[in-house]
Amino acid sequence: MTPSLIRGRPRRGRSHISVRVAHALLGVVAGVVWLVLPWMTINDDPPVAGARVSAAAPAESSGTDLVLPVAVLVVVVALAAYASVRRVRRTRSRTTPAAAGTTHVGAYPSPAGPPPLADLDDRSRAALVGADNRLRTLREEITFAAAGAGPEELAPFTREAAAAEAELAAACAIRRRYEEGVPEEAAALAGVVGRCEEAERRLTGAAEGLRALRGLDRDPAAALASAETRFRELTARTAGADTALTDGSVTGYLELAKDSLVTATVDLNQTHQATASDRPEEAAQHLRAAETAIARADVLVTAMTRLREARTEAARLIPPALTGAEAELAPFRDGTAYEGETGARLRHADAVLAAVRQETTSGQPYDPLGVLRRIVHATAPLATGRSGVLPVAALLVARESVAAADDYVTVHRVAVGAAPRVLLSQARLTDDLPRADALAREARDLAERDVRLRGHPA
Repeated sequence: MTPSLIRGRPRRGRSHISVRVAHALLGVVAGVVWLVLPWMTINDDPPVAGARVSAAAPAESSGTDLVLPVAVLVVVVALAAYASVRRVRRTRSRTTPAAAGTTHVGAYPSPAGPPPLADLDDRSRAALVGADNRLRTLREEITFAAAGAGPEELAPFTREAAAAEAELAAACAIRRRYEEGVPEEAAALAGVVGRCEEAERRLTGAAEGLRALRGLDRDPAAALASAETRFRELTARTAGADTALTDGSVTGYLELAKDSLVTATVDLNQTHQATASDRPEEAAQHLRAAETAIARADVLVTAMTRLREARTEAARLIPPALTGAEAELAPFRDGTAYEGETGARLRHADAVLAAVRQETTSGQPYDPLGVLRRIVHATAPLATGRSGVLPVAALLVARESVAAADDYVTVHRVAVGAAPRVLLSQARLTDDLPRADALAREARDLAERDVRLRGHPA
């Protein structure tokens, strides 16, 4: 049915009701005229004998004369009431869509209902990202505050950060279960938002208290001197960074670290200018921007150093890991070893170990962490704990994957969405090391995708 036809129905109904109302009013007027007419009659006849008797007759018959007008009035009122009831029923059962924000009657605003699930989903994602960014920012500022305050003074802020992290971890766990399929979807998303709001409340209070402790708005001179000292140390570390280490999870990190140091230089100069001009609030803003850039460069340079050390340790563990893998697989090598699911896993592990031996003895460059990861993942389904070196190898691989993903989210937190943070939180909490490694690497992949879509932070 076309919109014009839909709109036409109420008009015909209203015109029909208007005719009925007009008829009702006409009946009322007729009744009133009927009642008033006897008094409007003028008697011009001369008085005659017996007039008293004839005058009394109309008075006795006046009650009978009112019966018909009153009956007409009652009928008119009944018809008007019936027409009104019919109109309300037809309006409630009509097929015309109700206007936005009204009930099905179309006359009264509808009560506020729960927000749409899509809006709640977007809100939960934004809450996760906001709370996680605030937590990372607070911890960065705590490291700068440690230069001028003791552990006892910083202990309340450290506890608040830990409590906020626990709330955020719970929110990430709820979000993860929701993504895997939770019956109460709206309740799950509301739980994510609630946990994140509690974390935000704690972080806001801690940030205000930490700012008051540091006194940046009053006299940022001491904090400025501490930031410049850390800036000079970081500049020396960046200059001595391993320029050959440009592949793997730290690709482009050296260039990003240098860019961050340039940004910190500009902000530190502006802090000096604002301090000299007696503008402490502006100086505090530029100082915090400089500290953020310094912390970002520190994360990048530290990641490069850590990766180099992890690769050295992985290269040392590869030979004993191969031996330990063979010890783990030995109990499965019997006459029926290559049958069923266990046989498939055993064949896969043998193929991986053979490829690893060939790769490590070919004389070509290889990634020690990647090789160690392949050994750990190939033997994990069949491992029984006979070898002590494989758990050590699994810990090294998982720890580096989690740290690399966490560093990437920290550096690019302006562009990284909620999904990588949820996976990273789960990777930190799981005791299954191969699974933690897999979750962290997936989180890193998703974070890189977000950065490609949204660009690098300024």
